[in-house]
Amino acid sequence: MKLYCLSGHPTLPCNVLKFKSTTIMLDCGLDTTSVLNFLPLPLVHSPRLSKLPGWVSKDGTINLEKRELLDLSTIDVILISNYHCMMALPYITEHTGFTGTVYATEPTLQIGRLLMEEVVNFMERVPKAQSATCWKNKEIQRMLPGPLKDAVDVWTWKRCYSMQEVNSALSKVQLVGYSQKVELFGAVQVSPLSSGYSLGSSNWIIQSHHEKVSYVSGSSLLTTHPQPMDQSSLKNSDVLILTGLTQMPTANPDGMLGEFCSNLAMTIRAGGNVLVPCYSSGVIYDLLECLYQFIESASLGTTPFYFISPVANSSLEFSQIFAEWLCHNKQTKVYLPEPPFPHAELIQTNKLKHYPSIHGDFSSEFRQPCVVFTGHPSLRFGDVVHFMELWGKSSLNTIIFTEPDFSYLDALAPYQPLAMKCVYCPIDTRLNFHQVSKLLKEVQPLHVVCPEQYTQPPLTQSHRSDLMLELQPPPMPYRRCSVLNLPFRRRYERVYILPELANSLVPSEIKPGVSVATVSAVVHSKDNKHTLQSVPKPPPVAPSKKRKRVMDEPPVVMTPKPLLSGAVPLEAFLATLQKHGITEVKVEETADGHILHLQAEDTLIQLEEDGTHIVCDNNEPLRTTLRDLVLRFLQKL
Repeated sequence: MKLYCLSGHPTLPCNVLKFKSTTIMLDCGLDTTSVLNFLPLPLVHSPRLSKLPGWVSKDGTINLEKRELLDLSTIDVILISNYHCMMALPYITEHTGFTGTVYATEPTLQIGRLLMEEVVNFMERVPKAQSATCWKNKEIQRMLPGPLKDAVDVWTWKRCYSMQEVNSALSKVQLVGYSQKVELFGAVQVSPLSSGYSLGSSNWIIQSHHEKVSYVSGSSLLTTHPQPMDQSSLKNSDVLILTGLTQMPTANPDGMLGEFCSNLAMTIRAGGNVLVPCYSSGVIYDLLECLYQFIESASLGTTPFYFISPVANSSLEFSQIFAEWLCHNKQTKVYLPEPPFPHAELIQTNKLKHYPSIHGDFSSEFRQPCVVFTGHPSLRFGDVVHFMELWGKSSLNTIIFTEPDFSYLDALAPYQPLAMKCVYCPIDTRLNFHQVSKLLKEVQPLHVVCPEQYTQPPLTQSHRSDLMLELQPPPMPYRRCSVLNLPFRRRYERVYILPELANSLVPSEIKPGVSVATVSAVVHSKDNKHTLQSVPKPPPVAPSKKRKRVMDEPPVVMTPKPLLSGAVPLEAFLATLQKHGITEVKVEETADGHILHLQAEDTLIQLEEDGTHIVCDNNEPLRTTLRDLVLRFLQKL
């Protein structure tokens, strides 16, 4: 069993597991931090951005990163754990010769589609005059200013995919439900479990009859809107592959929510606007729920909240209809009937308004001071670029970062000097090191495999041993482009026996409660399932004077020799030898049993736990006699 690591980003994993002749890709996260090397893409021409010194890509597109380590056309199945970990799917399914199946839950598929559609929309609505690719040449790259000249493997960066590629990729997705067992080629079963992180997010169990691998990615034990994490099904794992822990182990999500609300209220009371760069699904649901409870107490009832995204309406509606994927409290609201999320009430009372873009209705209904939720969190594309240009010059305004995927300082770099206040409140509900250590003690896997980043403290906090995994035995670390031989071997395989063959067996009891029978059969293997069938009898051959060819003769079926069971008791065997006239016997005790030296006959008999050996030179009658005496004490099966 081998594990290939294709991603260097622990929270955006992409691993390939080779297990029992199947090749399974675990997630296909897309590391988009490379967009920080590029200038923002404004909807209208920006004199300020165009006057910035340095090299500028002429095509205005964002190149996204994806690395490959093996032939992706050989992948049989892709398992998706959550919608953030499927953003590279079109690159794999449309450009590698992939012919397999993708498995994901329905919320993962639908919200993943929205996130991809949003990115494609952001890219395609920006006009592109020319394209430039020569800068990827190593000789030219060396002359670029930093950090571009230090960027690694820029030739692997890809243009953003199209909506046609997205639709084609998602057509290969097969929907699954929690605890549903899916058989892959008869070799292994895969099953998704609730991971508690986002709508439809999953951990995966990959098992055969005798081996079990658990894949834990992007999980949460906090009480938020998704179904709680299923921990019990992870028990008895031979190998547990762990990834997708929190990127902010020192930031408490509840504390960050409180800081988010207080900074938002302070800015609004001072007459300023609040900009929240965020994804169109996920944490935004919790932010809106928190604000729903906070608005009245903070006297913000008249402040408008705007959610601007090409998929804003779909995202808010999907969150309300996936009731079976929500936590128990939100499920019960559906049967009252009430909307599970309070943002439905915010929309009804016009406190929250959503728009596909800043054009059209938004421009006529827009009023300040206000709170705007929009994308993209990198500040490189989307409607957020317009608001940065609009509000960045006033110190009354505040930008609040809640997504942990990007360095907020790098994100703000092209907009400097910036007068607006900046607040960093990263909200990451995924497992922290304390929680995952407690989880691993409960489920007790034999081996843990994880990214090497989890086996050492962060570089900026090297003294914090609590910000790493300390397990016994130590976890097996992997890094980008590494291949691990997982530390267990398959020892058993399940074989089925046909009823008529089983009916012909004659068991013999070798000890209380244990019976053994010999069987002669033909092994029939199909779709990785093995069945014992009766040996076919050769058809009767009609007499013929013609000479037969060797190829025409039926195969000879040998009758199996009987198996022997039991032990040869030393005292009784010596007595039997004496009855047969063998009296001069010297007994020597060994670590494995006894050696009997028949001095007159110059013969040795080795009595051991797993076998009996008679060493007798040139005296076949004596050897045969001794063999028959030994067989008296053994049982034939």
